[in-house]
Amino acid sequence: MSNTVRSQTGNDWLRDALPRIVLSPSLVIVLVFVYGFIFFTFYLSFTDSRILPSFGLVGWQNYSRLFSIRAWGIAVDNLLIFGSLYIVISCVIGLALAIFLDQKIRAEGFIRTIYLYPMALSFIVTGTAWKWFLDPGIGLQAVVRSWGWESFTFEWIKDSDMAIYTIVIAAVWQTSGFVMAMFLAGLRGIDNEVLKAAQIDGASNWALYRRIVIPQLRPAFMSAFVVLAHMAIKSYDLVIALTGGGPGTATELPATFMYSYTFTRNQMGIGAASATIMLMSIAAIMVPYIWSELREKK
Repeated sequence: MSNTVRSQTGNDWLRDALPRIVLSPSLVIVLVFVYGFIFFTFYLSFTDSRILPSFGLVGWQNYSRLFSIRAWGIAVDNLLIFGSLYIVISCVIGLALAIFLDQKIRAEGFIRTIYLYPMALSFIVTGTAWKWFLDPGIGLQAVVRSWGWESFTFEWIKDSDMAIYTIVIAAVWQTSGFVMAMFLAGLRGIDNEVLKAAQIDGASNWALYRRIVIPQLRPAFMSAFVVLAHMAIKSYDLVIALTGGGPGTATELPATFMYSYTFTRNQMGIGAASATIMLMSIAAIMVPYIWSELREKK
C-alpha cells in the first residue's frame, strides 16, 4: 500500500514538474540571449567601448556625447515625422478598410487576404520593391514619361526634403492591412443590438460610427498604436533597403544611427547608449499599455 502511495506521489510530482522541465531550456535561452544582452548593452553604454567591448566606466559621458551629435538629432526628428505620419495614416486607412469589409460584401475573404498580403513580406522585400518603384530611372517616373507625359516628375527618393515620406509610404503600404484586421476584429465584437437600437432611434450612419462604433474601438486603437509605435522606433531594414539612410542623413532613424555608430564608426559605447534610449522609448509605450490592460482585467 505504501509503495502504491509513493508511486502515485512520484507520478503526481512528475506530472506537475514536466511543464517546467520542458520549458526551462527556453526560459534559460530567453534570460541569457534576450534579457542578458539587454543588460549587457545597458552596461556598455556606460563604458569607453569602441570597436570591441571594454570595461572602462565613463559614467554618463556617452549619453551627453550622443545628444550633442547632429546626426542623432536628425534621426530623432525623422522618427517624429515618420512615426506620427505612419501611425496616423495606417490607422485611418486600416479603419476605412475595416469599415468597408464590415459591410458583408462579396468575396470578403479574398479581399481581406489581398489587404493582408503585404504583411507577409519582410521589410527588406518591401523596401527593395518600393526602391525600384520610386527610382526615377526605372520606376514610376520613367513609366509615366514613356507613356508620353514627358514633364512628369516624381523624385522624392532622391530629394533630401521628401525622402522621409517615401519611408512612410512603404511602411503604410505594408502594415495598413494588419491594422485593418485589428479594427475588423473590434467591429465584429460590437453588439449589433446596440447598433439596431440606435438606428431605430434615427441615428445616421455618421452619428452611429462617431458616437457608438469608434468609441468602442478604443482597445483596437490602443493595440494598433502600441504595435505601430514599436515598429516605428525599431525600423531599420526598411530604411536600409529603400534609401540606405540617405540621401545624406535625410532618412536616418535611431535604429540606423545605432548600427552605424556601433559597427561602422566603431563607437560601441555611443551605439549602446542610443540602443538604450530606443529601449526606454519602447518601454515608455509598452509598460503603461500592459498596466492598463492588467488593471482592466482585474
